Amino acid sequence: MVTLHFMPYTEIQPLSSVGRIRKLLNIAKQNKIVLLQGRLRKEEEAELIKTTMEEINKEFRGIELCVINPAQHATDGLTKFKYDLMSVFLGDTQGLTIIGPSNIVKGIRQDPTKIELLTQEAQRKAASSSGKKKRR
Repeated sequence: MVTLHFMPYTEIQPLSSVGRIRKLLNIAKQNKIVLLQGRLRKEEEAELIKTTMEEINKEFRGIELCVINPAQHATDGLTKFKYDLMSVFLGDTQGLTIIGPSNIVKGIRQDPTKIELLTQEAQRKAASSSGKKKRR
């Protein structure tokens, strides 16, 4: 089963950069896919990736990250200006960020009109056969 965790940007806005990264990473470690309304700053994205790399182990294999920014797909100067002006007043609340654990999210494909999120069931730990020995 795939669990999506929708998070409005206002939930992480009062946190520090480290607090935002910790909160998002902790949710991904729970095998949930985070749909964040808005986006992180470039420095925060880089720090999220760095922190993730430091925490990779047998249980946590990393994250997949995708940021959709409507301003990037603006086709004319007036539309781009409108998005830039909204960013000045609203901050980084424009767009969508998807963060998911690598053991569930196999890939994210995006183009200007759609997003494809490819998932698979999380692998469960196999029961240890070298555990208890039978007594006779």
